[in-house]
Amino acid sequence: MLGKKALDVKIIDVRKITTLTDFFVLCTSESKPQTRAITDHIYEQMKEEGINAWHIEGYESLNWVLLDYVNIVVHVFSRESRDYYDIERLWADGHIIHVQDKK
Repeated sequence: MLGKKALDVKIIDVRKITTLTDFFVLCTSESKPQTRAITDHIYEQMKEEGINAWHIEGYESLNWVLLDYVNIVVHVFSRESRDYYDIERLWADGHIIHVQDKK
């Protein structure tokens, strides 16, 4: 995500509050081409590691793309979708980790 200039990258550890998944990984994109680039990069990198997505949603519209790897669910949001759905508020009981590029 950071390699494709994603913004506001966060990991939410939800293991203690749900059985849906273990972690949500969130980021914000500034454009549809960037959303596509971030999503494609994640998909290809995971595939190279031998990990295939169980389910992908939203790739057609590129407003909110969800890549479901069962134990990890990745969300690539447009700025508007991230603000609207406010996933961090919905899962605020989880442990939220802010991810930053090492410089």
